[in-house]
Parts: sequence; C-alpha cells; structure tokens
Amino acid sequence: MASADTGTKYVLAVDLGTSGPKVGLVTTDGEIIGHEFEPTALLLLPGGGAEQDPDDWWRAICQAAHRLLSRHPVPAESIVAVNCTAQWGGTVAVGRDGRHLMNAVIWLDARGARYAQRLVGGLVTISGYEPLKLAQWIRLVGLVPVRSGKDPVGHILFIRHERPDIYHETYKFLEPLDYLNLRLTGCFSASHDSIGSHFATDNRKVADIRYHEGLLRLIDLPRDKLPDLLPTASVLGQITPVAAAELGLSERTQVVTGTPDLHSAAIGSGAVRDYEPHLYLGTSAWVLCHVPFKKTDPLHAIGTLPAGIPGRYLAGGVQETGGACLTFLRDKLLYVDDELATAAPAEKTYTVLDRVAGHAQAGSGGVIFTPWLYGERTPVDDSTVRGGFHNLSLTTERSHLVRAVFEGVALNTRWGFQYVERFMNRRLDGINAVGGGARSAVWCQIIADVFDRTVRQVQEPQLCNVRGAALQAAAALGYLPFSDIGAHVPIAATYRPDPAVRHLYDELFREFVNLYRQNRGIYARLNRVSGRRP
Repeated sequence: MASADTGTKYVLAVDLGTSGPKVGLVTTDGEIIGHEFEPTALLLLPGGGAEQDPDDWWRAICQAAHRLLSRHPVPAESIVAVNCTAQWGGTVAVGRDGRHLMNAVIWLDARGARYAQRLVGGLVTISGYEPLKLAQWIRLVGLVPVRSGKDPVGHILFIRHERPDIYHETYKFLEPLDYLNLRLTGCFSASHDSIGSHFATDNRKVADIRYHEGLLRLIDLPRDKLPDLLPTASVLGQITPVAAAELGLSERTQVVTGTPDLHSAAIGSGAVRDYEPHLYLGTSAWVLCHVPFKKTDPLHAIGTLPAGIPGRYLAGGVQETGGACLTFLRDKLLYVDDELATAAPAEKTYTVLDRVAGHAQAGSGGVIFTPWLYGERTPVDDSTVRGGFHNLSLTTERSHLVRAVFEGVALNTRWGFQYVERFMNRRLDGINAVGGGARSAVWCQIIADVFDRTVRQVQEPQLCNVRGAALQAAAALGYLPFSDIGAHVPIAATYRPDPAVRHLYDELFREFVNLYRQNRGIYARLNRVSGRRP
C-alpha cells in the first residue's frame, strides 16, 4: 500500500481497451502502485459490425477506480491528474447534451467498407484509390482511409447512409478517448494526435495541426460535426464535480488530453527517441517508432501521424489480430465449456499455453497458422482474408497447434516489420516488447528468432498503456521532460535470436506470405461474394 503522506504525486491513468478498461495509480516518475481491470461487452453484428456501449465503458472505469483507490488509499489532493488512453479509430456519435446517440462503432467495425471504397475510388485507381485523392491524403495527412471501412471515415459513412436519423442528430463525432474526456470535463474536443484517424487534418507542420477544408470536402463531412482541436499533451482543465464524485477524486484534479492506445504504448514502452522501435502484442499487434519526419507508404498502409509526444511523428502500421489469436485458441478450440475448462481455469490458461508451446520444437512440425481472424490492415488492407491452420497431418500434436499460433502472429508481424524497416531506410534492432502477449518469455524468444532481432521485454508489459498515459500526464504537467521518459521504463529481460533456427524461420516466412498470395482470391469469393463478414 502506498504511503498516505510523503508528498508523492500520482496520476490516475485510464486505459480503455477493447476488452475493458485498466485503471492504474502511477507516480509521476512512472512507478505503478496498483491497477484494476473491469471487463466490458463487445457486440459483434452481422455484416462486420463491432460495437460497444459507452455507458458500459464509464461504469467499468468508475468501478475499477473505486476498487483501486480502496486498495491503495492516498490523499485525494495527491492525485494531480487523470489521463486517458483508449482504443483508436472508433466513433461515438454524441448529441449537444453530450449523451451518446447509439453504441460506439469501434475499430473492428467494417460495415462502412462499401461506402469507403466508393469514397476513395474513381474511374481510374491505384490499389483502389483515385490518384488525385490519394495524392492529397498523402501530401497533407500522411496516411489514407482504409478501404475496409475500419476507421472513423468508414464508420461515419455507415452512420450517414444506414442511420441517417443518428447522423443528422449528431452534434460531434468523437473518438473513444475524446468521449471519455467529454465525460471528465464536459468539453467537446480532440487533440492533434487523437484526430489523426479522421484523415481531415493538415499534418505537414506537426506543431500546427488543423482541419483542412479540402480534406473535409474529400471525406464529405461538415467541420461543425467534428470537435475543436487542442495541442498534444495539453491540459483540458479541471475535472467536473460529477465526474470527480463518480471516480473518487478531488475536484481540483487536472485532466490532460490523453492519447490513443498506439501512442501511449509507444510512450510506455520507453522507446521514445527517434527510430527506437517497439512491438505491441495486445488484441492487435504493431511495430512503431517515433520519427522526426512525415512520410507515407500507401501500398502497405504504413505512414506517419502526430505522436503522443509534442513535436514528433509516430510511424509504422497496425495489424488486426495479435494476442486475440491466443484468446481465440483458448476460448474456441482448447478450453471450451468442457472438462478442460475445469482442469485449467481461464486466468491460468495463458501460462499453460506458454508451457505447451515450449514443448514443441521451432517450426511447429511444419504447421503454419495464419492469424487473419478479422481481416488485415498492414501490409495488406484486406477485409475478406481469414485465418487458419495449414499443413496439418496425422502426426500433428496439440503442442504444434499452440506453438503455431505464437509463430503465426510473429510471422505476420515480421511481414509488416520488413516494410517498416524499408520505410525507415535502416535496420531496426533492440525492439522493446509491450502488451499482454509480451509477458510470455516463449513468445518473446519466438519473435526474436522470427525477426532475427534482439527483443527487450519491458517490465509489466501489459501495463504499458497505463504507464504511458501516466508519464505523458507527468510530462504535460512539468514533473519530468519527455526526453527522460525512457529512463523511467525498466527492462525485465532481453532475448537474442538463435542462429540455429534462422534458416527454418526464413523458409516458413516465405511460405506464410505465399499462403496469402495463393489464397486471397478464395477468401474474397467466400467472404465478399457470399456476404460473410467477421
């Protein structure tokens, strides 16, 4: 339990993930005193729909905060800030009274695909994009809306065409992060980093981000339906009395603008200097790093957007499923509601999966798992591709299947990573691993071997977003400079690639990519023509 009186200052950090929020009590120098998690429901709908109830988010945050502060009581006045990070690329339609008008449409939702494809296309296209539109987005924004509809452009188009009543009643379309800030302060706002997923801002001068009239016309969205913009990592103001009471905080607590999950993970990984890479293994997966320039690779969905650190860009690409593949393996294949479920309780199964994967040799007996369980974004934007186990035989053991999932995610991430390195025009090594999946020593070693790169496991990697949000707030309030953040993120272990398996993983990687190239037409026919979506 933290001391109740020493002058130590704290940040209440909220990390709203897809499965629910983690709420952490963190000192202003990055020490995590305690944290709590509260699950929220995910509603998957026909046609590629994925929604969540914003009231459920808030309920879960308040419950987690109360448990946390009851277990780690500190003087209310010592909690100097609350700062949020949240799943990025979602849409909450809110009315003038600040109430949401429908469930949040989250980053997994692909129902706007046909409208997004129509928006970005034309008579002549390059990879599905009309050249002049493509050039404008690349020049001004640094990235382009995805054709799968899985971003706010696709979400808003879906609402406009299929829920016109909601569209017309909407006062502002907000990111999940900015919706939480609305609940905390009553302010309809976004920050330079959170608004990036709307592809409506001129990002050429990272210190002067603003909406661009030409881009607003391009996405066919009135400026007045988007929130006003604030600088990255700025102070919104004090928490409202209502929110303070619901969370158990002082009314003098400051609220910082926060940052999306990609950005907070980059901060919480400690890889804050230019070209220092980090790998995130959560529900999704990505390799990103901070850079001093703006650049785009539209063919592989890699680009730069304003970072959660003022004056910097964040570069890389996001893949659709990472740790979600282990959840799928656990819940759908291994620990269903049968005798296995009672033999290994859910909270212990990831440790069990680690051990089982360790029983199989590198290469999983030739079995390859493709992790495209909800389509893919990087390095291919393909909403119809699907996952599976390949090259099964009668000699395949369960340990092969488990290890193949670990290896399949690593192979898929390597596929994107090779384009990130080309984008940076340099070899990226010393990769800081964060996210829940990075707790696995087996997985970290597999990634080091598949990538042929050194991997550094950050301490408490599953709390990287909590730590990142807290450190961003501490820097915003002047408790430490942004440049010192890396010194406040401890490394738990280092994994170096085993040269004995390099040839094997190089061969598996080539066949992994071939599986996509040879089968993408089949996936398209099965899932687009028939109307099946995840």
